[in-house]
Amino acid sequence: MASTSDIRKGLCIRYNNDIFKIIEFLHVKPGKGPAFVRTKLKSVTTGRVLDNTFSGGSKIEDVRVETRSYQYLYPEGDTYHFMNTDDYNQITLPESALDAPNLLKEGTIVTILFNTEDAMPLSVDMPASIVLEVTYTEPGVKGNTATNATKPAKVETGAEVNVPLFINEGDKIKIDTSSGSYMERVKE
Repeated sequence: MASTSDIRKGLCIRYNNDIFKIIEFLHVKPGKGPAFVRTKLKSVTTGRVLDNTFSGGSKIEDVRVETRSYQYLYPEGDTYHFMNTDDYNQITLPESALDAPNLLKEGTIVTILFNTEDAMPLSVDMPASIVLEVTYTEPGVKGNTATNATKPAKVETGAEVNVPLFINEGDKIKIDTSSGSYMERVKE
């Protein structure tokens, strides 16, 4: 058993007969009244996200997890195939286990969390950023770069990202996988 002081991003807990992963949290100490922790929980079985508030010092049941590196192979319908980089065993996971499946490029190394009690995969942690090539975007107008204007661009995985006007087709860009937003242009 853990307490609310042990809450951190990525912690897996058992709550309401399901396993949830904490994706956001905020410790709040109001001027009047007891402290509490506001959390955003994502179910690892259904993928639904819910907000929950734990009172300060309350006990939570944490789930022991193990992390393993896997390489993303290919999608097949609503399932995604991964290969263990150590022993080359393959597993398939549903789309709900992934946070940003539209940014996943074949060959990407991801971290998969496994429940140590039954060796079931819980969730997939993507790398913090990923470099993708722009396959389609409207051409930028010369001289229109002084503002923070953006335009939509389609990347090689099929995802659509808002990029600055100076980005052209064929450019490689770095994308933040947690928010799906443009970070910077990558020089070769």
